Amino acid sequence: MKKILAVDDSASMRQMVGFTLKTAGFDVTEASNGDEALKVAQQGQYDLVISDVNMPVMDGITLIRNLRTLPTYKFTPLLMLTTESGGEKKQEGRAAGATGWIVKPFNPDQLLATVRKVLG
Repeated sequence: MKKILAVDDSASMRQMVGFTLKTAGFDVTEASNGDEALKVAQQGQYDLVISDVNMPVMDGITLIRNLRTLPTYKFTPLLMLTTESGGEKKQEGRAAGATGWIVKPFNPDQLLATVRKVLG
């Protein structure tokens, strides 16, 4: 079973993402900000990380930048799931190491299709 780390400061968004992914058979762990996610990621290996951009303590782009410095996450798919849709922000995410970008509100079928695509 593929392990996914879902990171969002909104509890309702974490629940929606978690429900969608668990229903499809994925093992989902949740974190409420980038700092918490980084600590969780360092304690285990996840097959995919899905992160919001705007969060307190540590934002999603900083999280991705930090994860990419870890040997175990060098090639792990890292998706942004955010309300941010501007080209400049997406470019910042790509430069940090984001694999892809999904704009909220998300369609569950689109989320699952993207997750399955990046997991191979």
